[in-house]
Parts: sequence; C-alpha cells; structure tokens
Amino acid sequence: MQILLAHGPNLNLLGERKPEIYGTTTLLDIEADVAAAANARGAAVLCYQTNHEGALIDALHHYRRVVDGVILNAGAWTHTSVALRDAIEAVQLPVVEVHLSNTHRREGFRHRSLIAGVCIGQVTGLGRDGYTAAANLLLDYLEARR
Repeated sequence: MQILLAHGPNLNLLGERKPEIYGTTTLLDIEADVAAAANARGAAVLCYQTNHEGALIDALHHYRRVVDGVILNAGAWTHTSVALRDAIEAVQLPVVEVHLSNTHRREGFRHRSLIAGVCIGQVTGLGRDGYTAAANLLLDYLEARR
C-alpha cells in the first residue's frame, strides 16, 4: 500500500513561519512522522509540496494511478480553491484533509473548507500529531475496503 502526503503553499516554511500558530516542527519532521506511522503498518509514503495550485492538481492527477490514498494539507487553498476540490473529486482517491492549527479558532474565512465535502475525513488542530492521526485514519479506511 502506498499513500501520498501532499502539502500546499507556504508549508515548506514550517518551523519558521508563525511558530505561535504552526509550531516549530518542520515539513521534514512531519514527513518522517508520517513515514514511520505508515511503515509500521506496512505502507509506503510519497511526499510532495508545492506553492503552485496547478502543480498540486497535476500531482493529484499523476499520483491517482500510483497511490491508494492521500493525506492533504492544502493550506490556504482549502478555503479558496474550487479547482482543487474538483480535482480531489475527479481522481477518486480517498483523501484525508489535515491542518496543524484549529482552523475554526482562527479568522472567519478559515472556518470553511471547500475540500472537506470530497474528503473522507478532516483532522484539525492537533499540531504535529494530527498527521499521524490522519495517516492512521487513511490506512484504517483503506484496510477496511480490502
């Protein structure tokens, strides 16, 4: 089994950008956490990050035939991108949406996720641990479908 861990804009700056909101964990730390959790369950992880919306959509299109599911932190695109929502729906892969911060405790525009309706679940506000929770949620879902 193989999963894609995908990150959207500005997440390459984790550990530096707004540590009071996002913490000091880096993207490499998160990738290592998810890989360890997945490997413990016999799954492999491919990692991808981009600051370009079309590139993320292209990646979802490409990986739809490579992976069994996706863990996605779409960053700001969560709240703005109908195109990303349509891509998630089109690739027909199970996707778990994840956010480090509790988006519902932040600015009003962050309270609405345009992608949540086409994801199998959402993990928000658990910081670094949210990614391991998302990995286990996705793997549980995939194993149940076997």
